[in-house]
Amino acid sequence: MEYEGLYIQLFSLHGLIRGNMPELGRDADTGGQVKYVLELARALGERDDVGQVDLVTRLIDDKAVGPEYARPIEALSGNSRIVRIRCGGRKYIRKELLWSHLEEFMDGSIRFLKSQNRIPDLFHGHYADAGYIAMELAAAFDTPFVFTGHSMGKNKKAKLLEDGLSEARIDKQYKINTRIQIEEEIIKKANLIITSTQQEIDKQYGLYDNGGHHRFSVIPPGIDLHTFYPYYDPQLDSDLFNEEVKQIRVTLLEELHRFWGSPEKPFILALCRPDHRKNIAGLIEAYGTNKQLRAIANLAIFAGIRSNILLMGENEQAVLTEMLLQMDRYDLYGKLAIPKKHEFSTEVPELYRLCAESGGVFVNPAMTEPFGLTLIEASACGLPIVATNDGGPVDIVASCDNGILVDASSPAEIGDALLSILVDGDKWKKFSNNGINGVRSHYSWPAHCEKTMKQFRTFLPAMEVEAEKSREKKSALQLPSFGKRLTGLNRLMITDIDNTLVGDDKSMRQLFTLLEKHRSSLAWGMSTGRSLELTISAMTEYNIPMPDIIICSVGTEIYYGPDLRMDKGWQQHISHQWRPEEIKKVLGDIDFLTFQEAEGQRSHKISYYMADDYDYLFWVYHTIQEAGLRCRIVYSHGQFLDILPVRASKGKAIDYLRYKYEFSPLNVMVAGDSGNDEDMLSGQACALVVGNYSEELEKLKGRRNIYFSAQKYAAGIIDGLGHYGFI
Repeated sequence: MEYEGLYIQLFSLHGLIRGNMPELGRDADTGGQVKYVLELARALGERDDVGQVDLVTRLIDDKAVGPEYARPIEALSGNSRIVRIRCGGRKYIRKELLWSHLEEFMDGSIRFLKSQNRIPDLFHGHYADAGYIAMELAAAFDTPFVFTGHSMGKNKKAKLLEDGLSEARIDKQYKINTRIQIEEEIIKKANLIITSTQQEIDKQYGLYDNGGHHRFSVIPPGIDLHTFYPYYDPQLDSDLFNEEVKQIRVTLLEELHRFWGSPEKPFILALCRPDHRKNIAGLIEAYGTNKQLRAIANLAIFAGIRSNILLMGENEQAVLTEMLLQMDRYDLYGKLAIPKKHEFSTEVPELYRLCAESGGVFVNPAMTEPFGLTLIEASACGLPIVATNDGGPVDIVASCDNGILVDASSPAEIGDALLSILVDGDKWKKFSNNGINGVRSHYSWPAHCEKTMKQFRTFLPAMEVEAEKSREKKSALQLPSFGKRLTGLNRLMITDIDNTLVGDDKSMRQLFTLLEKHRSSLAWGMSTGRSLELTISAMTEYNIPMPDIIICSVGTEIYYGPDLRMDKGWQQHISHQWRPEEIKKVLGDIDFLTFQEAEGQRSHKISYYMADDYDYLFWVYHTIQEAGLRCRIVYSHGQFLDILPVRASKGKAIDYLRYKYEFSPLNVMVAGDSGNDEDMLSGQACALVVGNYSEELEKLKGRRNIYFSAQKYAAGIIDGLGHYGFI
């Protein structure tokens, strides 16, 4: 990939994201955030100082949704695109079920970056799930991390508790405690947190232990002013727009007039997802109980996209069913329109303009609104607004003076505010004109991007000087992050420690000199049965420099670089069917097994001492099998018995690294000396057996891709590197 300017990756995992006619309102996960990230990606991609923008989301190959969500790459504009990464299977699932699949998504993202030959200049996560991905990738590649929350878990939890839900139910349904814990970490580590309003900082982030730091910037989102233009705009009369707009308007009016007995009246418009927090019930009560309001205006509520209520989620079903019941309760037949669907990109702007032409009002009755994108869209088209006094609408009305703020928990107050605008022509015109002018001054995407890039410049000095000059100024001793190294190199060498790397100090020093000399083309690591602590102890004892990778605890743990960052994706992968407590219980009564000391036990390794007896080993296998437990049993050195997840081993860990960082088998060399290494020596990589090998490896002689060196210890590794053309 060759281009000038910044390479930015935006992450937004959940919901359905596509560039053409996004299905906004289809469900609770496909709302304003989807629109926000799509328009942000396009707007950033239009800047001269941005070379590439990737909007990275989940790949979904599900017949229940459109085939476009299964496309790995979708162009948005010249410099922006949607990149889709597979995780969590093929089916479309709600965001709360994605938490256990984030490591898989991160591995897929690393594989994608390996193919791009360039690392992003920054990672920008949207919402907590994508924030976690962006945070971890930024750490892996030593790159800045930006976060936009859109909504926060502590705030949501508090409101759900107020609604009467138990803490246990909230956590089960929304995985809220996991989300909050990750949000705390995100806030602590982000280089910058972008919010839409000051209220988010004060009332949402302020609830967090780490919420008091200074790395916040209030940058309201923009809207497309070419789409959301005033109801009296001359282009409505142009030949270019006339036929298309006319057909859209005819379709909308036909749909609305099906519901209204007196369609000539002005109408009140609400547009939102069918979500309890949007307070649709409060709006219908406000309208249904205000006789004067019912007499002078109709009501239209576009509550998402639906076909069959019974096929929708539990939350959506409840909200939509209550809407229908309230229509009957207040006898709103002929007054309330509740159409089934709308096409956001084409119909909604015209819907705003039709409402404005009728002399109507737009209302957002949500109890709290983090920002309120529909409010500025409606205002740009000339609609006065009524909205909650909790959240983003406070900033919008303060900037534009385009409507009235209300206590959304009071239906009477909502009704009175709507009525006051509808009956006062001067007030209506004032709010309409102020909204049109205010949105153009405060809420455009070019303005948003200019403010955003100004913030980026504070921690991206490479934007001020040429990237090459910046790299030259870095100290020669400063090591690149493990992510940059492993995605930037094509060759990898992994060696056992005892009796392979260690054993001949002189040849080991020669090997380290060679590895440093070829550092720009070759990554290296160690694979051992030792725990991490014992591995570090051996490195200290033998003065072994820090490798790029450490595979330890019999292949159950992988660590990277000098800060020893654990590969959580590997931990997630090997957790499949791993039931350690049941294994301990089943083996606990066997008298010839002795539980090893605490330092020998790991989250994915259970270790015992056992005498060297074939019958003993057979009995362990039999006991595990009878209990129906799936695991890997490793017996070594005549005394050590390790029980591992079925997916874990030194060889499988190397296979995982090859897959994650896209190393060809011919570009990976593994080195060992004993039966403990047989698993990794028998894999697809180029294998090297040192000259001092144990007798149990004799059976591997003659196999393809296994080279037996005549040289011992590290000298054998050097010989193998030459044999396979690595040096």
